[in-house]
Amino acid sequence: MAKSKGPVLKRCRSLGIDPTYLGYDKKSKKNPKASHRKVSEYGLQLREKQKTKFVYGVQEKQFRGYFEEASRRKGITGTVLLQILESRLDNVVYRLGFANSRAQARALVSQGHFLVNGKKVNIPSYLTKVGEEVSIKESSANKEIFKQIIEDNAKRAVPTWLEANKDNKSGKIVSLPEREQIDIPVEEHLIVELYSK
Repeated sequence: MAKSKGPVLKRCRSLGIDPTYLGYDKKSKKNPKASHRKVSEYGLQLREKQKTKFVYGVQEKQFRGYFEEASRRKGITGTVLLQILESRLDNVVYRLGFANSRAQARALVSQGHFLVNGKKVNIPSYLTKVGEEVSIKESSANKEIFKQIIEDNAKRAVPTWLEANKDNKSGKIVSLPEREQIDIPVEEHLIVELYSK
């Protein structure tokens, strides 16, 4: 799991994202600023989509599926899209502090370390629902990797739409996140405009 952070930092720079949004505390030497060239409206829309896909680790086909699902649901499409992405199991695991990054969360979920309502779920894209409980499997909880992760993230704030129980190594989805509770620096209305063409 000790992948090189170089490509991640480089991609953060090109998209103008601070690496901390991905769970990486290593700051890039250069400022994460996008280039100063004038970008077309389409270019801006595309960049917001790429940025969002990159942060959540989602491929194009799946991302479009989430957009279509968001379009069908009630509410502001862009906000609903972010709520869907936030409710992915790998993101919830990361947000609860049970992984140091979303990439690590995806790997740990795939390896079968997590339960949803007491049942093993090893699909990172599983969409959690309000009221569901996510927990580290008992046989995994005592492994050194999880002890280290929990220690590393002891001071990291858990969003208020989640309820973490660090003693039981579990967490509950108490509500859907409001837009202001999602700290991803994207202008999601541009993604909606892009797909609505």
